[in-house]
Amino acid sequence: MSPRRSAAEAQATRGRILGRAAEIASEEGLDGITIGRLAEELEMSKSGVHKHFGTKETLQISTLDKAFVDFWHRVVEPALAEPPGLRRLRAVCANSVGYLEEPLLPGGCLLTAALSEYDGRPGRVRDAVAEVWSRWREQLRADLTAAVDKGELPAGFDVEQALFEIVAAGLALNAAMQLQHDRTAADRARRAIERALAQS
Repeated sequence: MSPRRSAAEAQATRGRILGRAAEIASEEGLDGITIGRLAEELEMSKSGVHKHFGTKETLQISTLDKAFVDFWHRVVEPALAEPPGLRRLRAVCANSVGYLEEPLLPGGCLLTAALSEYDGRPGRVRDAVAEVWSRWREQLRADLTAAVDKGELPAGFDVEQALFEIVAAGLALNAAMQLQHDRTAADRARRAIERALAQS
């Protein structure tokens, strides 16, 4: 077997492990994933899973990273064709509502689930959760700030308040979809975001 093929197969195996781990974590939390469980469900040896991640904590962080990359590909990257500012912000927000309305994972947004699971728990996993949420907030903040700088939003516009309300709309939407299966919640989230942008 060539080294290139071997590396490709290892990467494919790692992807399969993380795909199943993300599905489990979206429904049961990051604590629901273990090396032993994944080995059993994927019909692998524990050592086979272990060699890719080493520890449960590394597996959890890798699963979170995979979920964030998938989120970024679906929500942010398609909007980057728009110029920085209000048009890009609206595209990102529309994509984020669509992502929560039709989630990639069976339990909804893993990033939101991880936030609730780890916000009060110290450690490397909590730090990783904080990092991905910081990157999402910085993306929103950058376009809000650009919109103010370009005059698309009024001088004196409260960027931090709008950022808070946009993030809150996403959290409320995920909860409504997962707990209540409320199909009207996406439109409510869209209206909440527009109200956050309409402050004077």
